[in-house]
Parts: sequence; structure tokens; C-alpha cells
Amino acid sequence: MILETDRLYMRKLIQADYDALCQILQDDKVMYAYEGAFSNSEVQEWLDRQLMRYEKWPFGLWAVILKDRNELIGQCGLTMQPWRGSEVLEIGYLFNHAYWHKGYATEAAKACKQYAFETLKATEVCSIIRDTNIASQNVAIRNGMAIRDSWVKHYRGVDMPHYRYVVENQTATASKP
Repeated sequence: MILETDRLYMRKLIQADYDALCQILQDDKVMYAYEGAFSNSEVQEWLDRQLMRYEKWPFGLWAVILKDRNELIGQCGLTMQPWRGSEVLEIGYLFNHAYWHKGYATEAAKACKQYAFETLKATEVCSIIRDTNIASQNVAIRNGMAIRDSWVKHYRGVDMPHYRYVVENQTATASKP
């Protein structure tokens, strides 16, 4: 276990999570911001990318497990993402549609923000969200973030405007000379 909240715990994804990831990444409702559901091979590529991230950094997207059912209900974690020619530390989240609107994404994202600031000593963290993804934007706002800038990403043959929501580590900011 990497992180724990009142209702959730987060751990590294493993190959045995493939079927649960398929329920998330192959759902058109969940994947609308990605221009549609993933194929089986795209789900495997996604999982492989997370496993490689764990080898490169002390973080990645983690499995979010609902404690009372011991069920994988989503992914949330920290990744390095390209943004306007550099890399930024991002909190990302994707949840099974059956678990939307219950506060789980916000709960997990807040735990990831705390991990970024307290464990990684990050000075800021962001969430990069497609302009049409209002639900994810609301999670970012509840996580104390505000829009800093925007950029158009090209993915699956589509130009997708994205906002970068950012929150600064007030402890790190206050301690700067």
C-alpha cells in the first residue's frame, strides 16, 4: 500500500489488474476525454506504461481500491507529463463509471497532492484536463487547484484544448528565501 484515505487505499498496479482496467479504459463514458474506449492492446500498453513509470520514479498511476469491498474502482496518482516543451508533475485520475459522483476521485487526488508535497517535496502539482471534461475540472478545483494556462494537445487525430490546473505547496513557497 502506498496511500490510504478514509475509504480508499492505493497500491501499484499489477498485471492481475488488467480485467479491472478494461472495465475502466474500455468504457466510452469514462474515456470520452480520450476520444473513445481503448482496445485490448491499448489497455495492455497503458498498464505496461504504468509499470515502467514505477521503475523510473517513486510514483505513477496507482490502483485505487475501495476498502470495504477490496475492489479496484479506479486509478489515481502522479506522473510526469509533457506541457509546453517541459515536463510537469501531474495528478491524474480515471474511475470506473459506477463509482462517479461519490467523492472518490477527490479523496484520492487530495491524498496524491499531500504525497507530492510531503513525500516528494514538490513545489507545485497540476492536473491537465481537457476543456470539455467538467467533472475532472471540478475534482481539480476541490483539490485546491486553479487554471494556470491552456494548450492544445493532438491525440488520436484530434486537436484537444486542455487546461492546466495548478496548486502550489504553500509550505515550500513560504520557506523560499
